[in-house]
Amino acid sequence: MRMRTIFLVVLLLLLSLWLPAADKKEPKPWNKWSAKDAQKILDDSAWGQTQTESDMSEMFFSPTSGRESSRAQRGAFNETKAVNFRIRFLSAKPIRQAFARLIENRQSKPDPQLSAGLKDFVERKFDQFIAVAVTYDSQDQRLSGAAMQLFAGATTGTLQNRTYLELSNGQRLFLQEYKQPIADGLGAKFIFPRLVDGKPFVDEKSEDLRFYSEIGALKLNMRFKLADMNYEGALEY
Repeated sequence: MRMRTIFLVVLLLLLSLWLPAADKKEPKPWNKWSAKDAQKILDDSAWGQTQTESDMSEMFFSPTSGRESSRAQRGAFNETKAVNFRIRFLSAKPIRQAFARLIENRQSKPDPQLSAGLKDFVERKFDQFIAVAVTYDSQDQRLSGAAMQLFAGATTGTLQNRTYLELSNGQRLFLQEYKQPIADGLGAKFIFPRLVDGKPFVDEKSEDLRFYSEIGALKLNMRFKLADMNYEGALEY
């Protein structure tokens, strides 16, 4: 009887170790992501988040003559409208995979040449710099147009001292280069050096990595949790 009891205990222990592994599902490969899966990675994930501004009139427009002009401009906008700023680590592989997957999902039939180009885009190495891409969208086309003007008018010189990455210990890494939006769908690009004095700026022991930029009166401010930015066994940012 005692041997039978020991056998049952051992069997239960083995089952307790085996069952969680059996229930664990493998992550869906990126080339099997739906459009919804890809969009979530871009807009609401460890590598891509959304900052929504509900009143953009003061940021984008300056009154030409006195208080009445300012009130007239502000009143021309539906107060329920907002601008969404999508802040993404383009140098993180999941973001590039999501962009590539959205493009693939739009194709009516396979295009080998396009697929090869997307694969190169996804596998591109970012060992020398960190790239943050920002896009914008709004239900009000006037606000989208104003946002476009804001990003198109910015330069490295105007942003360099007001744009940085910041670790939770307060250490900051300032902008190296700004690239205005072009017709690639990726948005404005903020480039930072990956290495400082020959060592990676990002400390894996740090809790957060914050992106901050002042573009005119607009302030982009988003924190990313480094613990959540692990992907395929590596820290992706």
